[in-house]
Amino acid sequence: MLAFYSKHTYNARMKTDFDPNSIIDLIGGTTKVARICEVEPQAVSQWRKTGIPNARLMFLKLKRPKIFRQLKKAA
Repeated sequence: MLAFYSKHTYNARMKTDFDPNSIIDLIGGTTKVARICEVEPQAVSQWRKTGIPNARLMFLKLKRPKIFRQLKKAA
């Protein structure tokens, strides 16, 4: 089973209607999101390109629900 995971990449990115850049910018930018999620800013910069991981996106939705309500209204 371990061989399967080493050969195949698991993509745990959330499929969302919102652009990761919009979410990160509305929360306050790369550094602020990194502080909230307790990760390095480089990780958040990568999320801008690859998408926000599921667990982090769910966490941000719980931590900053107003941002996501604002995004839904604008959509």
